[in-house]
Amino acid sequence: MKAPFDFVIEPKGNRYNNTTKVGDKELILNTEVYNHEFVNREAIVKSVPTAFKTNIKPGDTVVVHHNVFRRWHDVKGREKNSRSFFNENTYLVKEDQIFLYKTNEKWKPLKGYSFVQPIKDRVFLGVDKEQSCIGIVKYTDGGFEKGDLVGFTPFSEYEFIINGKRLYRVMNKFITIKYEYQGNEEEYNPSWASSC
Repeated sequence: MKAPFDFVIEPKGNRYNNTTKVGDKELILNTEVYNHEFVNREAIVKSVPTAFKTNIKPGDTVVVHHNVFRRWHDVKGREKNSRSFFNENTYLVKEDQIFLYKTNEKWKPLKGYSFVQPIKDRVFLGVDKEQSCIGIVKYTDGGFEKGDLVGFTPFSEYEFIINGKRLYRVMNKFITIKYEYQGNEEEYNPSWASSC
């Protein structure tokens, strides 16, 4: 199946990631369909749009918007699928619903975006675990170098868990400064992120 303007994808695993292994048992973390934090975000590309060229290829893994696989209830309480739903294993998404793709075992963001990992806050008596609006570039479209220490505007970040690390997706135009390393910067990854 091909679509002129949509990527045809299927979820990688289930629609929801709401269980974890504890010893030899499986623990259910969430039973609500409307909580976006437990919706699966990874998918496999079945086909790409025919109307335009893209670097994403069939077989690539993509990270999509949290509403793609999510179920919800309408005002009458009826459970519904997202508008991307075609059938249980097939979804149609636009390019702006894809945030990151993995091709040849390398993650790459779409044009205009970078993924930044926050760094630990060095304030001795501070309550924050990470420095606000500062991080290390992990994935880039080429606008920055991997490993750059950058600052970005407040409220321009969007949180993702990629390979057990919490990263922020930031538009390149909201990255406002490139810092010089002081030598004491340390990546911050909360312990719960590595279990996702």
